[in-house]
Amino acid sequence: MSDANIRLPEEAKERLAAIAAAEGLSLRAYLARLAETLLTPAERAERAEKARIVLEKWNGYAPTTAEEQDLDSELDRRLAQVTGR
Repeated sequence: MSDANIRLPEEAKERLAAIAAAEGLSLRAYLARLAETLLTPAERAERAEKARIVLEKWNGYAPTTAEEQDLDSELDRRLAQVTGR
């Protein structure tokens, strides 16, 4: 595997290195492991679609686009309330 160089603020590098060290990993190993655990937007969309299909088969759940937007707005509102934003 070849290495790549990335540019990021020194504070971010130091924070990531401290997190990695606390887990007994090098920064390189920590970032590689982190990359394996995150989903790309396409992967997230694919999982969401699979979940939607399963829910619809299981209980008929099939919200309209407007209902999805209302639910997203409600979730955003609740998250903002909890995080104080």
